[in-house]
Amino acid sequence: PGAQFVITLVTEKPLGAVGGFIVLAMVFAAVFANVLAPYPFAETHFSDALSSPGGSYLLGTDNLGRDLLSRMIFGARISIYVALGAVGLGMVYALALGLAAAWFGGFVDTAIGTFIDAKLAIPTLLLTLVVAGVLGPGVGNTILVLSLFGINEARVVRGYALSVRQGLFVEAATATGAGSLRIILTHLLPNVLPMMIILASLRFGAVIIAEATLSFLGYGVPPPNPSWGGMLSHEARFYMQEAPWLAIVPGLALTLAVWGFNTFGDALRDMLDPRMRGSDRMRYK
Repeated sequence: PGAQFVITLVTEKPLGAVGGFIVLAMVFAAVFANVLAPYPFAETHFSDALSSPGGSYLLGTDNLGRDLLSRMIFGARISIYVALGAVGLGMVYALALGLAAAWFGGFVDTAIGTFIDAKLAIPTLLLTLVVAGVLGPGVGNTILVLSLFGINEARVVRGYALSVRQGLFVEAATATGAGSLRIILTHLLPNVLPMMIILASLRFGAVIIAEATLSFLGYGVPPPNPSWGGMLSHEARFYMQEAPWLAIVPGLALTLAVWGFNTFGDALRDMLDPRMRGSDRMRYK
């Protein structure tokens, strides 16, 4: 099944395959950063400060003589770690709220719907900056702040769970005396999870760019940790004219990462969602 999935991805969704390759490369760099990086990310070489790309420093160095390639590789680890944590925690929020609203209905559904409406009424960037300012910079706090994005998906979970709730297997479980928690965990949750995986794959790119934004503004991952957004904020802003690679390299990495996750997520949605497959057939007839 795995090989067939890859073949289908490459033949039917070539851009998605390219995006998947970028995602795999980023994950590989994050996992094996200690092996792939030529130098420790915080190691300084003051005599080689602002060295241009080439020679001992493939992508050049920053104003402190730190190897930019090493910092980019460890920056991929930061981005993947934050994205996994934020998206995973956001999925927990969305599943808990959406499933509770769909199953219990009534006051619970109204209260959860009102809470989500109130959150959506506040601009996302403003809410993120306020919460980040209260909690302060840090990897854990950044994950917690960005996980709030996942609450928005609770509406999707609720709608999907409502359709699953109408199934005969749920009625049969209710008739046999199964409790609410058991029905939610054994019937609603397994049917909603595939859709949530698709939504999560589409959320990764947004979380990566949001983490870079927070780090750029000084509310995300604090230095000397090599966040791509932090690189654009600190070294690149002050030495951009003298050393343009300090802005080009992390900016290009962010662009490729977000594009890769978005195109791969779109391909997964088209391949795994039967309704999208049907719309594709209609579109190309």
